[in-house]
Amino acid sequence: MSTTPISATLAQTERDAVLQAISTIKEKLPFLVDLSSDDRKTLPKMGDKSRAFVSKALEVAAQNPEFLPRSFDLDEMRKDVQLFEALYPVLLSLTQLQELVDDTSLAVGSEAYAAALQVYSYAKASGQGAGLDTVVAKMGKRFTRKPVKLEPKEPML
Repeated sequence: MSTTPISATLAQTERDAVLQAISTIKEKLPFLVDLSSDDRKTLPKMGDKSRAFVSKALEVAAQNPEFLPRSFDLDEMRKDVQLFEALYPVLLSLTQLQELVDDTSLAVGSEAYAAALQVYSYAKASGQGAGLDTVVAKMGKRFTRKPVKLEPKEPML
C-alpha cells in the first residue's frame, strides 16, 4: 500500500463552513428519513436492475391505468420514482465524498498513531532519569492486555 503523507490543516472557520454546508444540505432535503436497522433489512432494495423494472412498471401503469385498482395512487408512484432519480446522483456524490473523508481520516490517523509510537519508543529509550518515567508508564497502559481466562478443560474419558 502506498499512501502519500498528508500534511494539511483544517482551520476552525473551514470546518465550520463544511459543517454549515452539511446543515444546508439537510435543510434542502427535509423529507429525509432515519430507518431502523430492522426497517433496512425488511425493505425491498432498488438497485440498477430494479431501476429498469420500476421504470417499465411506471410506463405500463401510466399507459394502462384501467387495470389498476382505484386505491392505487399512480401520481404517488410517479413522485416516488422522480424523487429516487433526483436523489440518485446526490447519493453517488455524497458516497464518494464520504469515502474520501473516511480514507483521509484513516490515513492521517495512522500517521498520527505511527508518530505517537515513535515518541513512546524514544521516551522509553531515553526517559529514565529525565523525569519521563510516569508519563511513559501512563502511555504504556495503552498496550496492557487483559489476561485471558482459560476455562478448565473437561478430562477426556
